[in-house]
Amino acid sequence: MPTDITQLVDVRRGTRGTILSLPEDSELRSQCIRLGICVGASVLCIERLPGGTIILEASRQEIALGRNLAKQIGVAIG
Repeated sequence: MPTDITQLVDVRRGTRGTILSLPEDSELRSQCIRLGICVGASVLCIERLPGGTIILEASRQEIALGRNLAKQIGVAIG
């Protein structure tokens, strides 16, 4: 059961979570969904790079997201 709700940008390396919300902008939302990042999807933060880029594992693929996009995605941790 989820214990904490945060923005994806704040997730630490090695942390698993479930996507709760996506960006309000319809184009960004569509891009996330095409990459396998949708509400209810399970994700794992593989790496955090300098500059704020986050590498996720979602739907058996690795996805790099920029800091600004990661700020707009809500995640339940735990």
